[in-house]
Amino acid sequence: ERTFCIDSHIGHSYVTCHWSPAIVSRWCGSAKSFFTSVTSSGKRRAQRCQCHLTSRRSTRDRLPLPACAARRHGVQLALPHRRCPPAQYRRSATTALCRGHKRLRSSSANKIMTMMRPNRSASSGVAMAGVSAPLVLALSCVLLLLLPAPTTAFKEHDFKNCATSSFCERHRERPDGATAAVYSVEGGAKAFAWHRGGAYTVATLTKAGEATTTTPLVLKLTCYADGVVRVHVEDPKKPRYAVPEVLVDDLDKKKTAFKSVSTAGDRTVLVTANPDVVVTVAHAPLRIAVSVRGVETMVFNARGLFNVELAQEAAAEGESWAESFNAHTDSRPHGPMAIAFDVAFPGAHHVYGIPERATSMSLKETKSGTDGAATSEPYRLYNLDVFEYLHESPFGLYGSIPMMLAHSLGSVGRSGPVTSAIYFNNPTETYIDVSKKVAEGARAAGDETEAHSHWMAESGAMDLFLIPGPTAPAVLRQYTAITGTTQMPPQFSLGYHQCRWNYRDEDDVAKVDAGFDQHDIPYDVLWLDIEHTDGKRYMTWDKNVFPTPQRMIEDVASRGRKMVTIVDPHVKKDPNYPIYKEAETKRYYVLKSDGTDFDGWCWPGSSTYLDVVSEQVREWWAGKFALDQYKGSTKDLYIWNDMNEPSVFNGPEVTMQKDLKHHGGVEHREVHNAFGMYYHAATADGLQRRNNERPFVL
Repeated sequence: ERTFCIDSHIGHSYVTCHWSPAIVSRWCGSAKSFFTSVTSSGKRRAQRCQCHLTSRRSTRDRLPLPACAARRHGVQLALPHRRCPPAQYRRSATTALCRGHKRLRSSSANKIMTMMRPNRSASSGVAMAGVSAPLVLALSCVLLLLLPAPTTAFKEHDFKNCATSSFCERHRERPDGATAAVYSVEGGAKAFAWHRGGAYTVATLTKAGEATTTTPLVLKLTCYADGVVRVHVEDPKKPRYAVPEVLVDDLDKKKTAFKSVSTAGDRTVLVTANPDVVVTVAHAPLRIAVSVRGVETMVFNARGLFNVELAQEAAAEGESWAESFNAHTDSRPHGPMAIAFDVAFPGAHHVYGIPERATSMSLKETKSGTDGAATSEPYRLYNLDVFEYLHESPFGLYGSIPMMLAHSLGSVGRSGPVTSAIYFNNPTETYIDVSKKVAEGARAAGDETEAHSHWMAESGAMDLFLIPGPTAPAVLRQYTAITGTTQMPPQFSLGYHQCRWNYRDEDDVAKVDAGFDQHDIPYDVLWLDIEHTDGKRYMTWDKNVFPTPQRMIEDVASRGRKMVTIVDPHVKKDPNYPIYKEAETKRYYVLKSDGTDFDGWCWPGSSTYLDVVSEQVREWWAGKFALDQYKGSTKDLYIWNDMNEPSVFNGPEVTMQKDLKHHGGVEHREVHNAFGMYYHAATADGLQRRNNERPFVL
């Protein structure tokens, strides 16, 4: 039971009732009864459900609102997608109250709801007896003006923050220099050894305080074209998982030899393939600086916050590594394995990147550059299905790209503006603090600014690319040489796309298509959401309303247009569904720690999830887009991949548990932010094979 609101959407309002799967399972014998059998009994043991519009301030102000009664009163319950029992809900419903964005607390909403008498018959559309529509609208608008201030729709308690993520909490509060005396490069003048023709150098990195039997870490610096430098730190005793197929296939071919490596005292200087770019490594404390034309632009471990938590065999006696959040427990079988590091951008006035989130393009400080006090939550990189979000927040949204770009405007000692960047090749959950301060030795507050970033990742590899620029076009060229360029889209996809939830049947599609021509509105693509399927089984058609899908697609295509259908990574658990059965037989699903198939809740209800981390599974899935496999499809049908964070309605933070297992026994925590990318890749590969031309995948 949560705050009830009436929200404006294009001049209309809808009633929203929030339900968690836990509440449904406790209050309802089965989700199937959710809308079909609604009772106002309010008994938790009942086999049927009700929706209470309940004030947070009081449980006395309670209005049981059965769905049938709501419909009679001109309102449908709108259980927002991503947060309600799937398969037995309707996503949107509107009742015109008055224009303007207003939110109600339920006690006030009850006053409006009790006023709303039946005004139209659902079947005939004829006005019915009761309070007149104009009077209802007038009184409703008056009440809206008297309501409390709007409240946010973001469900903060459903998602973690730094304080509830132990690895972030451990590292965020560390003062500058916390590990300055911990990590150092061994070997003096012979600290770095060249390998493979000078393409990379290797040094031993010791960690103070570790037992003498502990294997030292290995620091590896690799040089690429244009002066890009890769910083990789590994524990040879227990190597970290390196996420595959994220970087370009031919990256090894782009390695170039350092022109020179020289050591003097506790400092090693490496000149890259680009003579304007020089890397200077201070041995103790560890500090790696990139200079462009003699001016430092990036400094790794400038603040002494680098740290690698070494893997352990088992928890100490009487201790547990497990962590819980909102009734979900993460077993953390390998214990704390976080990585933290800081990168400074001397002279930078602005930093950008690390999408996706709703905030300014120039990233705001999350910590004060003066005293280090937190000013907000750190930026978070963790793919989540956050469909209700704050309009200004460092909280991450659907996707995560661990690339940060810095830009200086030019200042004392600099010939002009400089742009540089870093890319952290690690898809695990990551928090990032940003701060800005006047650099040491600067003459005035506006003279020389330093932007600082502090990265804290839960696990994964310490694999960082330092991208020198020094211009924005150069940064883009160097970055895409590592990760690949954006694929060129098919020409039709540049036009207007028409999509709504939901087109009812083939006749509805034909009328919409004809309507654009009738009103002389150009458009190129028509989309079908999930209701076109047979019971939310992807790559199927509901024969009652889409009996001839191939004919329908060909008809739309005859006017030079395309169609798109939705295909999601969860698979409905149904032994009579061929895709589910085949993948189950082949053992192609994400597994629980006990080796059984993971069962999560999404649109079809009980679902399994394809383990697209496996190349074999991706190869199999790509084959399913062939015309003889996807029955009713044609070469003019393209694909929309949704819910690929991955979204799991009854999972922690609406996603998968981190200790689930992928191919090779890899934990989900190690690949989380790359899961959607793998699914997209398999889909795009399937369409490429089918048409032998540029694919279109949203």
